[in-house]
Amino acid sequence: DCSQYTNRSCEECLKNVTCLWCASSGRCVEYPVRRVLPPADLCELHSARWGVCWVNFEALIIAMSVVGGIILIMLGVCCCCCCCKKKSKMPDKEDERMAREREKRRVRQEERRAEMKSRHDEIRRKYGTVLNRSH
Repeated sequence: DCSQYTNRSCEECLKNVTCLWCASSGRCVEYPVRRVLPPADLCELHSARWGVCWVNFEALIIAMSVVGGIILIMLGVCCCCCCCKKKSKMPDKEDERMAREREKRRVRQEERRAEMKSRHDEIRRKYGTVLNRSH
């Protein structure tokens, strides 16, 4: 029973994890487990201590909210970074594919040029119009 620690010390009261210390009244009461926060008629948040004596419920709520917010922001940033990396990798693959296609077209074009040159040279030889080209 937590009430036996009333008017003693916070440390003695909080040895039992089911107890809540109210610093303003010096009372040790059962923590209302059905509710997340203790009701104001039981103890004000700035006076309520649970778990440790040096942190009141107000500071605990603020600290947990800040930590939770930071974790959510970090998760959001990580998700954005992952999405951006995936998007930036996709164009790399696309660029690579386009470069291969360009190279294939260039090789085909050179083959056609060589074929046309040999055909023209053949025609020139056939009709005796071979020019001395040094290139």
